Amino acid sequence: MDLRKIKKLIDLLEESNLAEIEIKEGEESVRLARTPRGGHAPPPMYAEPPRAPAMPMASPVDAATGGAMRAPAESGVPALPDGHVVRSPMVGTFYLSPSPDKPAFVTVGQAVKAGETLGIIEAMKMFNPIEADVSGTVVAVLAESGQPVEFDQPLFVVG
Repeated sequence: MDLRKIKKLIDLLEESNLAEIEIKEGEESVRLARTPRGGHAPPPMYAEPPRAPAMPMASPVDAATGGAMRAPAESGVPALPDGHVVRSPMVGTFYLSPSPDKPAFVTVGQAVKAGETLGIIEAMKMFNPIEADVSGTVVAVLAESGQPVEFDQPLFVVG
């Protein structure tokens, strides 16, 4: 097998998410792997899932007298402004502009039409546009450009 073909296979393996490639041409075969044959790959590392903040417990006096616990608005979680909330349809990295040297797709106070691009989310090397569901004015931008976002996370409020 030609050495140039083998080098191209090595480049292909490095550029992809494949663990191994095996090519057969006639009686010749080449097998390239990221881990040695028969070896053990290290176990995958998993991040600990985020924990929900603990709800404040009622004091014994409140529990005995039937007192109410604090309302969620008092728990330090900011309330969303009034309007239609545009949420993230996927997990990925959020961007307000198509590239660092370009202006943002939208800014607070800007009028938008339904279907207009508000931002993009990069997921698995694919850039997915986030479009306005409704026409209106951008009331708030709730995510920072370049930061990871979760599924169903509020990104924009359109009023």
